[in-house]
Amino acid sequence: MSDKKKFKETTVGKLLFGAASMINPTLGKVLSGVSSPEEAIAEIGKSKISSDDKIKLQQMIYEQQNKEMEAITSRWESDSNSDSWMAKNVRPMVLIWCIVVFSLAGILDSIDNVPFTIGATWNDTFEKVMMAVVLAYFGGRSSEKAIDIFKKNG
Repeated sequence: MSDKKKFKETTVGKLLFGAASMINPTLGKVLSGVSSPEEAIAEIGKSKISSDDKIKLQQMIYEQQNKEMEAITSRWESDSNSDSWMAKNVRPMVLIWCIVVFSLAGILDSIDNVPFTIGATWNDTFEKVMMAVVLAYFGGRSSEKAIDIFKKNG
């Protein structure tokens, strides 16, 4: 069972459903079954409302997602400027931990004499976690470096 929030329970979802219900109550009902922003955008595109309303709703989704991404970036910048050793090193430590655990699990799973098998669910979970951590770490570091370069040259 997943603890992941349904789309309609997220900040973006609440904002979207409120606006969609005001514009068109039928559209609000259609969107109540979606589980991601991508599905919401697709359903808005299929709906029978004016093009202007479709554009407004889709822009609301993108703007809210951008605000959430900016908040994450702001937290990371705050962490890197902190005097706390833990705040500065949490991302590299999580990256190292994930790589070690993922590698160890993969090695143990591949040895025939060791009674250890990674289940399909865990394999998928490990893959997603590793992708998220690696992309967040290296993507975050790249953006931090780019911002520093722009500040020095600007």
